Amino acid sequence: QVQLVESGGGLVQTGGSLRLSCAASGRTSVTPYIGWFRQAPGKEREFVAGTTWTWGGTLYEDSVKGRFIISTEGSKNTVYLQMNGLKPEDTAVYYCAASPTAFDLKPPNYWGQGTQVTVSS
Repeated sequence: QVQLVESGGGLVQTGGSLRLSCAASGRTSVTPYIGWFRQAPGKEREFVAGTTWTWGGTLYEDSVKGRFIISTEGSKNTVYLQMNGLKPEDTAVYYCAASPTAFDLKPPNYWGQGTQVTVSS
């Protein structure tokens, strides 16, 4: 089992920044793929950004490219999402996710509880 705990959400004005953190524990060695998804009210959950603990490489949803940065700190089993230039359409509950397979192959096996990000106009 893998446990994921997010933190760092909150309320920010348009153009502002937030950094989300996700601390992973348990059998993280079996879930090399780590990343972030989000779900806005009335919408389906969507992929935001992904990476791996050891192989590097990053992938972003088109609307966040150039604004969001995903990174990991392996010594702390923590993944971050630095969000800059926030827009009202970024408002959503953000979920940390971990999986043994790439996110585009199948949905993640493990999810955090989510953290709310609200961007005011």
